[in-house]
Amino acid sequence: MSELASSLIDALRRRNQTICFCESLTAGLAAATLAEVAGASDVLRGGLVTYATDLKETLAHVPAEVLAEHGPVSPVTAREMARGARKVCGADWAVAITGVAGPDPQDGHQVGEVWVGLAGPLWTASSAAAELVEHSRGRFALVPGAPEPVRVLAGDRAAIRASAVEAALVGALTGVREQKQSEDR
Repeated sequence: MSELASSLIDALRRRNQTICFCESLTAGLAAATLAEVAGASDVLRGGLVTYATDLKETLAHVPAEVLAEHGPVSPVTAREMARGARKVCGADWAVAITGVAGPDPQDGHQVGEVWVGLAGPLWTASSAAAELVEHSRGRFALVPGAPEPVRVLAGDRAAIRASAVEAALVGALTGVREQKQSEDR
C-alpha cells in the first residue's frame, strides 16, 4: 500500500495540491498510511476521526437531515463527510470513509459495506469501496430491502479496515488523475 500512497503524494505534489481525510470505521488509518511515506507533509493537511455518528455532524458538518434520512453508512453521508472535511481542513481534496467493519451488521447494513466519499476542487462523488479494490477483496451480501445482492468488502474486521484504506487511496488517486485529464482537454 505504500506504493499507492507514494503515487498519490506524487500526483498531488505535481499539482501543488493538498489532501485531508474524514474517517469513521478506519479511525485515522488512511491518514496514517499516507503519513508513513516520506514527503507526505508536502500534501497531507490532516483529518477528522468521526467514529461516532454525532461527530459526523459536529466536526464534518454533515447536515442533520442527511444523517436522519440516510444514516451514517451511505453514499450520501460519505460525500457530505468529504465535503465538510475539505472545508474544515482547508484542503484541495478530501477523502471520507464510512461503513461497517464488523463483526456484526449495524442498523441493517452488512459487515463490509463501506462507502468512500471524495471532494475535490471541481466535484464531489462517492463509491462503494468494494468497487475500488481488487475483485478478490470483496464478496456479495444479501441486504434487506435490496432487490439483488450487494458487493461489500470481504474478510474480518482488520481486513475490511485495510481494504477500506486501500479503496480510499485508489479513489483519491483516480480522482486527482481524472481531474488533471479533464483540465488538459
